[in-house]
Amino acid sequence: MGNRLSAIITRTGDKGTTGLADGSRRPKNDIRVHCLGEVDELNATLGVALSFLEESPAQQALFAVQHDLFDIGAELCQPGKSLIQKLHVDSIESSAEQFNQPLPPLKEFILPGGSQSVAFLHLARTVCRRVERSLLSLKETEELNPITLQYINRLSDLLFILARSVAHQNPGSEVYWRSKYSRLNRE
Repeated sequence: MGNRLSAIITRTGDKGTTGLADGSRRPKNDIRVHCLGEVDELNATLGVALSFLEESPAQQALFAVQHDLFDIGAELCQPGKSLIQKLHVDSIESSAEQFNQPLPPLKEFILPGGSQSVAFLHLARTVCRRVERSLLSLKETEELNPITLQYINRLSDLLFILARSVAHQNPGSEVYWRSKYSRLNRE
């Protein structure tokens, strides 16, 4: 990496703008900058989830995702750049199938929680859904790699499956929703 980040405090954003990798400056509330922040938030949320996971295939899958999210950030910093490819989407789908295969079929909705790792995976899933909504807003006005949208959509599915997988490995850490109606029927 060399001296890429030798100066952290630059003062260049003091007037409410931020620089993109292509040399342009955008207001900090610009939709592209907003998407960059949300992808960064998703990556940080995954970092928290990872801190509660033991070394496992799930952990390895999430490490790979973190690198992909940095590539998505690079795409967003350089309008017109495409780093995420179909092979990335295929990898997410393959991981989702692998982790979903041993899980019992869902018969109830799941509440986010149960254990710290499961809760943070569900939090990451919801942040991922927000990233997807923001990327769709960006796509309405600017060029965006369409495969990146597919990747983010599949990633939210993978995060849901990983939350279930981690909960499945720790019985009792998956919490099922008991709707008002189902509670009435059981009482």
